[in-house]
Formats: sequence, structure tokens, C-alpha cells
Amino acid sequence: MSGQKSAREFTAQMSVREGRWRLYVVLMNTTERWPEHRFGRTVPTFTDRTDALSVLGFEPVPGAEWTWTEDSENPDDPASPVVLIAAIRVRSWSEVSA
Repeated sequence: MSGQKSAREFTAQMSVREGRWRLYVVLMNTTERWPEHRFGRTVPTFTDRTDALSVLGFEPVPGAEWTWTEDSENPDDPASPVVLIAAIRVRSWSEVSA
């Protein structure tokens, strides 16, 4: 190997609560605060999400695609409101350029 450091990968997730969208990068096994960006009430476009990740210092892993999962606010109640969660694999720009 040439000694290049490979960038660690993380999962970025986006969800909506109280009508507002929030994008955050999940930093497991760390005490660091998870980087976060808040949007308004309109569903963020692909470009909005990519720009927000960039501001947070991340980029999608090449070939990664957004996936959407449906959940519920209260898993024990079949009439509970639906919660949509989007996710994509990302990497830190600082580690890519290191």
C-alpha cells in the first residue's frame, strides 16, 4: 500500500419532525456532537441535501444513493403518524484530502 489513509464512512440521515426537515451525520462510538443542518418545511431537493452535507464537511460516497424508510412515531399504534427517514453513506472531506 502507498500509505494513503482511507476516509471513514458514516451514515447521514434526514427526517422530519413537527413539519421541519433535519439532516444529520451519525457518528457512532464517539462523544462528538453529530453534525446537523436544519431545513424549512419544504422537502429538501437532492441538491439541497448535497449542499448541506458539504457545509457539514461531508460528501456522499461515490455510487451511494439515498434510501427512504417508513417508520411510525409509536410502533405499538398502527394508526400512529408515519415518519420518513432518508439515509446515505457519506465520507468526511477532511479525511479524503488527508
